[in-house]
Amino acid sequence: MESEDALACLGALSQSTRLETFRLLVRHEPEGLPAGEVARQLEVPQNTMSTHLAVLTRAGLLRSERHSRSIVYRADAERLREMMLFLVKDCCGGRADLCQPLVADLLPCCPPEKATP
Repeated sequence: MESEDALACLGALSQSTRLETFRLLVRHEPEGLPAGEVARQLEVPQNTMSTHLAVLTRAGLLRSERHSRSIVYRADAERLREMMLFLVKDCCGGRADLCQPLVADLLPCCPPEKATP
């Protein structure tokens, strides 16, 4: 990820409704949610939510897919990964002990799957 891409993502997330929208959609992965349901859950008028969804989509943080008469939005997990890696890429300057607390905090969120014999 380049600096301009990171700035676009961070800029899109720098508004409270957009941040809550993104977090809501992350929680609903991989199914996503229709735009109307996002607006209902966050108690935001649909036309306002449409604008917020467009900003997040332009930043590459959301993907949309038409399902009949509704548009289902999903968080782009790969873009989130890229942004997080960009932010911490040089965090430890070669000293893994400095990044270890961050890694430890992230692991309980998504423990690795155990291999089945």
